[in-house]
Amino acid sequence: MKTRQRTINFSDNPFLLSDPFPDKTALLLGIQPAEELLTFTIEIANANHLFWIKEICETTLSSAIARGTGISGRSPETLEEKMKKGEAIIAFASDGTWAGFSFISSWGNGQFVSNSGLIVAPQFRHTGLAKRIKRKIFWLSRQRYPNASIFSLTTGLTVMKMNHELGFEPVTYSELTTDERFWESCKSCINCPILMSKERKNCLCTAMLYNPKTKSNEF
Repeated sequence: MKTRQRTINFSDNPFLLSDPFPDKTALLLGIQPAEELLTFTIEIANANHLFWIKEICETTLSSAIARGTGISGRSPETLEEKMKKGEAIIAFASDGTWAGFSFISSWGNGQFVSNSGLIVAPQFRHTGLAKRIKRKIFWLSRQRYPNASIFSLTTGLTVMKMNHELGFEPVTYSELTTDERFWESCKSCINCPILMSKERKNCLCTAMLYNPKTKSNEF
């Protein structure tokens, strides 16, 4: 004797629960849901931001020690000058906490500009803030010195990638500024003896350069 099966249609039943795993593909691939982006205020620094200099210097020093790599130190007086001249970028979290910093310097009568001192407070790292500060400091460099070549010396792969995205290219040290004031600033870096032993031709840092004459980026 054949048993007749009954088919029940649940599509119109109101008691069905919603799918507890709406993104099955992401779960199967082990992809983590994107975190909510933090909100930051990123602006040109000025005299009103001098209060934060001590924390910026301390964070930069502790970062250099933790990484064990060369970071050229900057005096509080230098950072004060940069802020007052509008040659620095500072970032804050939505609650007013200091979050990041970077500054620019001109060399060789404005022929070159360096992007330096990029630092992010530990609690805000891996949030994308460093890239946003990098783009803002690059924009400031182009605004203040539109005809200058912009360069960066770094041992960090992340910074190299950010530079590359902005149009920087690896170069030899001979293509950088010959301004002695710039090379004097390297003396606070732990790798300075290597630089000097190689007659400033190379060091552990990778030199990257943005030449406005060969680029068409607009920020």
